[in-house]
Amino acid sequence: MAGAEDKLADLIRQVVAAFEPRISVRLWNGEWLGPTDGPVLALNDPAAIARLVVKPNIAIAVGLWMTKAIDVEHGTIFDLAAARSEIRSKTALAKVNKLKVASALPALYSLSRKAKASGPTLGNDATASGSSQAAIQFHYDVSNDFYRLFLDAGMVYSCGYFDGWHNDIDKAQTDKLEMICRKLRLKSGERFLDIGCGWGALLIHAAKHYGVTGHGVTLSQAQFDLATQRIAEQGLSDRITVELKPFEALTGQFDKVASIGMFEHVGWDKHDAYFKAVRKLLKPNGLYLHHAITRPGKETDAKFRKGTKEYAAIIRYIFPGAELDHIGHSAQFLEKHRFEVHDVENWREHYARTCRLWHDRLLSRMDEAAAIAGEERARLWLLYLAGVSLGFERGGLLIYQTLASKRSKGPSGLPPTRRDLYR
Repeated sequence: MAGAEDKLADLIRQVVAAFEPRISVRLWNGEWLGPTDGPVLALNDPAAIARLVVKPNIAIAVGLWMTKAIDVEHGTIFDLAAARSEIRSKTALAKVNKLKVASALPALYSLSRKAKASGPTLGNDATASGSSQAAIQFHYDVSNDFYRLFLDAGMVYSCGYFDGWHNDIDKAQTDKLEMICRKLRLKSGERFLDIGCGWGALLIHAAKHYGVTGHGVTLSQAQFDLATQRIAEQGLSDRITVELKPFEALTGQFDKVASIGMFEHVGWDKHDAYFKAVRKLLKPNGLYLHHAITRPGKETDAKFRKGTKEYAAIIRYIFPGAELDHIGHSAQFLEKHRFEVHDVENWREHYARTCRLWHDRLLSRMDEAAAIAGEERARLWLLYLAGVSLGFERGGLLIYQTLASKRSKGPSGLPPTRRDLYR
């Protein structure tokens, strides 16, 4: 296959010369292209690279990253993103000799057949709905010890809230829990429901600092086990209960309800059922805090739901069955189900910072992560955290906190300003 590898190397030389990247590229044969210092994009497996050339798509690129066929040395994925070429792809690719590419394709195809595909997959039952137990456990039951490597001490796996762009993830998450409680105007003696309660941090904070009686639900066995343990360790078992059940099975009524980073798993076609369930669970004038990742809206919902290739890859590899909406859709469905929307706040840059800190913390402990979850899955999570951080940084991903009440006639009972949130 030496001839095919030579043709592949020649093709890569042309592409690198056309794009004039501000980063070094090292081929599998030791050849260096581009600058000779700074971060290095290492192309380690010619057969795998040929597979990407023959059939270019995000899924294959992710698999190459997972198996180290593609790697970054002396830097991070963020360095790659910062060093990307300023030349437009269309302009650069016009410089590549199309005849050479066409003549090399048969040899590259033969070479590509030696590559092994990689990437976790789930059966159709899990991908049908992100809120299915199989899909939730695929993501969250990697290992509690794995998540401890990069999350804060409270194990909060959602967007932090920064009063400055500092590196203290523990403070950012504590400040986030506090802001949620303030927005919900929690009071002692109230019944508080956390839909998708994770490892129990919000329930514990609300019970300890606001005197509520809390209840949480999750579909992750690992989260349920640790949340139950942590609640007992805090001496709060008489005030907080957690169940392993879907939101559809919830009963009773609550003064306040929060959904923090859970709605993404529900799936577009179940949004009516979701908001109907939340309304049923709220007492009259009860408050609901809706905290969810979104994408920018499109001209029509049909165009919106097509998404992007990058978005499809995240859904396939990380959140099987999940589906994001847009903020207009969220507000529309809240009003459709007789909620009154009081406040909408965009936390996009907060999540970009949160994911960047998670990435850096995981990167610093990759040996431990690989020992717990396997090297391929650890590298997948690292890529995911970097990609999501960049998505929020560039505006392709958004996140909103929306405060709504169960609509009724007369006063809402909320303060006239936001001043109480920042006391």
